[in-house]
Amino acid sequence: MTPIAITKCPLRAAAVRLLESAALPSSDLTDAHMEHFFYAGPSAQPFGIAGVELHGSVALLRSLVVSEEHRSRGLGSALAERAEQYARSMGARCIYLLTTTAESFFARRGYVPAARDSAPMEIRSTREFADICPASSAFMVKQL
Repeated sequence: MTPIAITKCPLRAAAVRLLESAALPSSDLTDAHMEHFFYAGPSAQPFGIAGVELHGSVALLRSLVVSEEHRSRGLGSALAERAEQYARSMGARCIYLLTTTAESFFARRGYVPAARDSAPMEIRSTREFADICPASSAFMVKQL
């Protein structure tokens, strides 16, 4: 794979379009969220994005998506790694996520299943955890 620049802060409208194209939730994203998002590709039409929500020593990895035509090239892994590095640099010691489709992808990257009732209050209070993702979603964690 040719190295692709991963840049901070995509345009929210472009991020929402990419998320919706993959049937992923975007209803709670605000411009403020974009401060903690990264993208690959043109800013107006990225082909990969990932974001984190920071909550002190914990973070929530969210909205990791790569367009179909750019999958299987390592971009998802690069975006996940960049988001993890960023969360670590901002003081997070562990990062959580919810997924309905990519549990094996994240397991290969060191995430392990966790019981939803073990989630820290900061993660439980996010809209993604409390309202958006179904209870059947896999809940996973990785130590940073």
